[in-house]
Amino acid sequence: MLSATAAAAVAALTLAACSASPAAPGSSTPAADETITVYNAQHETLTKEWIDAFTAETGITVNVRNGDDTEMSNQIIAEGSHSPADVFLTENSPSMTAVEKAGLFTSPGDAALKNVPEQYRPSSEKWVGIAARSTVFAYNTTKLTEAQLPKSLMDLSDPAWKGRWAASPSGADFQAIVSALVQLKGADAAESWLKAMKTNSVAYKGNSTAMKAVNAGEVDGAIIYHYYWFGDQAATGENSNNVKLHYFKNQDPGAFVSISGGGVLKSSQHKAAAQEFLAFITGKKGQEVLENGTSFEYPVGSDVPANSKLVPLADLDAPTIDPATLNSKQVTDLMTQAGLI
Repeated sequence: MLSATAAAAVAALTLAACSASPAAPGSSTPAADETITVYNAQHETLTKEWIDAFTAETGITVNVRNGDDTEMSNQIIAEGSHSPADVFLTENSPSMTAVEKAGLFTSPGDAALKNVPEQYRPSSEKWVGIAARSTVFAYNTTKLTEAQLPKSLMDLSDPAWKGRWAASPSGADFQAIVSALVQLKGADAAESWLKAMKTNSVAYKGNSTAMKAVNAGEVDGAIIYHYYWFGDQAATGENSNNVKLHYFKNQDPGAFVSISGGGVLKSSQHKAAAQEFLAFITGKKGQEVLENGTSFEYPVGSDVPANSKLVPLADLDAPTIDPATLNSKQVTDLMTQAGLI
């Protein structure tokens, strides 16, 4: 039989071993040696910066599966309650909403919710904003003067713009803009605009390609997100030196600010660690990656300002839209009917 002293020593060792072991699935306290899986539809370089900083601070390892918004959201929905994903990150919020409507998110955690103001997260609080990007009209300065620029996104449906503007209709980026148009103007107005777009616009695959076409003078302008121009300018500028950005402002559909989202899957076996990851990227250190890095996306959390080269978010005069109301299926149906995808 163990002496009282030996028994106490064994008990102490057992307690220490328990405290060093990984947290149980669903535990409220993440262990430093846990591993979480992120389904990532954000830019790979940006997410890698977040992950590297998070792991360095917490010791939690992150596995990543990369894809685009629609691909990743469809995969999560198909996997359902058996999804191995702990966290889903997107570029645009309609894909977050699709997963939310499938009932597959749990809470992103109180810390992440507190980090992000109401206007940059859905009213449902099933996920949070992690970054943002502004819709802009990128135009060729040798073809258009400021006086000739469209006053509204809706103006591009005018026959005068036939063959003069471009977009990437097959991408989730542009489909998010159309989602906002539906919310602001209604499905009927959006349907009419999309039919005019089919006649007036030139389709390119990808925002960068559309901007490159503007720069080359193939079209007068293109609807893209702002950061493509800033990223090219920070590099060689070869695809943007003839281009400037026009911000519609005035709460126009063309001033839509798209929210990138982050959510924790209900099926996660590492919820506490997943929530800690979202708390980190929406916290000061995570958002400073946006302020100081090369993504040129807008921070939305922890009062971190935007990169000094960007127009401040508050000055964009963007329309107010609850991200939870954006409907990706309705948009793809409308765009399919219009012959755009």
